[in-house]
Amino acid sequence: MTDKVEFQDRMLSLGLARVAEQAALASAEWVGRGQEKAADQAAVNAMRTQLNMLDIAGVVVIGEGERDEAPMLYIGEEVGTGHGPSVDIALDPLEGTTLTAKDMPNALTVIAMGPRGSMLHAPDTYMEKLAIGPGYPEGVVSLDMSPAERVAALAAAQGCKASDITVCILERPRHEAMIAEVRGTGASIRLITDGDVAGVMHCAEPDKTGIDMYMGTGGAPEGVLAAAALKCMGGQILGRLVFRNDDEKARATRAGITDFDRVYTRDEMVTQDVIFAATGVTGGSLLPGIRREPGWVTCTTLLMRSKTGSVRRMEYRTPVL
Repeated sequence: MTDKVEFQDRMLSLGLARVAEQAALASAEWVGRGQEKAADQAAVNAMRTQLNMLDIAGVVVIGEGERDEAPMLYIGEEVGTGHGPSVDIALDPLEGTTLTAKDMPNALTVIAMGPRGSMLHAPDTYMEKLAIGPGYPEGVVSLDMSPAERVAALAAAQGCKASDITVCILERPRHEAMIAEVRGTGASIRLITDGDVAGVMHCAEPDKTGIDMYMGTGGAPEGVLAAAALKCMGGQILGRLVFRNDDEKARATRAGITDFDRVYTRDEMVTQDVIFAATGVTGGSLLPGIRREPGWVTCTTLLMRSKTGSVRRMEYRTPVL
């Protein structure tokens, strides 16, 4: 029996939701306390514990970094009981550690799972990203276009003016020229301080989020996680690895990447059906954050399966012990 046949996404999906929920609940203890590392470590510990309860033979392909840099949930780490389907796992135990520490919007716990060999083993380097929502023909925008050309092309596809387009961009000095060029078209920009997985996911639900397009350079691992989300929600993402030095190229080589200039599509970053779960830690436009009331704590999880296109928003309420 092949790995693909053994990957029972329906049966595994609720278990994956529990993984995201427990990581969020653990990190919530550190919301607004100014301690990024403590918040991240709490999420890592909880996520790893929950993963090891699942009947899977899992390998972390997108994780907290390479083994010598991450004591837990490192790239290549094996998780699960070992008795079950062989799966790839992409995760970010706390996407938005700074957002959590400062109690700012859109901190999430994020995890995706697919059959073994289904996800790009992206090195811990930068990736140039461009994403739009569902309903557009392939190639309507591209990484070879200038930021202004992308806005114009998307506006034409929507049948609207450039001033009706809103672009999400990570606020970084490296994006100053891009931000100026996009604003020069008349388009609006929503700047985010962290959390570009959430930034890309906003494109999939423009009617709810007000975001039409995401562009900019961020972490390559987060690009694969974002591709997994769009695989379920619909939409396009393009990614091209960006290398700052020979050490980063060596990381890519170790991950099996030989074409350093390749542009990856969503379905090249995630080649088979996946399940994806994200739980809100701090409230935002995608998910509400952890909510407390006397004796209870509540979190909300987005659980999706690309095979069926199903999207669930589940509320989990548990007593405070």
